[in-house]
Amino acid sequence: MRTTIRLDDALLREAKARAARSGRSLNQFIEEAVRAAVMRKPAPPGRTAVPVFPGGELRPGVSLDRGADLLALMDEGDVLR
Repeated sequence: MRTTIRLDDALLREAKARAARSGRSLNQFIEEAVRAAVMRKPAPPGRTAVPVFPGGELRPGVSLDRGADLLALMDEGDVLR
């Protein structure tokens, strides 16, 4: 099917560059990007998607709402223990 879309100039330039680097046409690149976005399973209502790490659980006392605390843990190098 043929259609017309409007894209931000910078976004279009980046899409063209990535398509060229991967040896695909712009059409193939955009089609794959849209397909991936459409097929992605949305997060349940009222929840945000959180990546799962080895072990699959958060450490006791660690809150994803406190970014400064997470950064401090990463600086300590004690994140996965």
